[in-house]
Amino acid sequence: MRIQGLQKLTLLDYPGKVACTVFTAGCNFRCPFCHNASLVTRMEKNEDISEKEFFSFLEKRQGILDGVCVTGGEPLIWDDIQSFLERIKDLGYLVKLDTNGSFPGKLKQLIRANVVDYVAMDIKNSKEKYAQTIGMEDYDISNIEESIAILKQGLIPYEFRTTMVREFHQKADIEDIGRWICGASRYYLQAFKDSGDLIQEGLHGYDKRIMDTAAQIAGAYIENTAVRGIE
Repeated sequence: MRIQGLQKLTLLDYPGKVACTVFTAGCNFRCPFCHNASLVTRMEKNEDISEKEFFSFLEKRQGILDGVCVTGGEPLIWDDIQSFLERIKDLGYLVKLDTNGSFPGKLKQLIRANVVDYVAMDIKNSKEKYAQTIGMEDYDISNIEESIAILKQGLIPYEFRTTMVREFHQKADIEDIGRWICGASRYYLQAFKDSGDLIQEGLHGYDKRIMDTAAQIAGAYIENTAVRGIE
């Protein structure tokens, strides 16, 4: 497991919990609007945080933090992800996993092993625009569809989420996504913001009015739909 970032306190990343966020390096997607591009395209130039240092931090925060958010990059690219999460759980923490949904087999195994307590899965765009939105010429979305089906079984709490970027997402795309994940327990539309660490420059977010309109469109298919990241 390669760790290249640690946010020691977050009240936002894990719904209803006081948590920290650990950032794993590497990803199999190249989403142009990725706000952690250095973890994806420049991971070999970054300094790693040792697992010893990370777990020492967690030991000192026992009784203070409720949970750990494991994000990236894409955490499920790593073969040792289960043992990593087991060590976190052994310290008494809840685990929230962020994933792009491209590794349904690993996702299912982690759920069965009871090493995750909450999953946030990105829905990058409508089926027709998926490959373009993840920065690939072609992509078989069957893995994404399988991960959606796994989470919709309701074995653990989960959410789906889409970061809306003006250059990639239109109202019709949100309606297509709504139909696709109809009946999901939670769906969040996230406002894109330029982090200064993007794969592609010159991208733009939407204002609150458009975001709210998109939420109304998706809300016809997913009852618990909301907007995040915009006032």
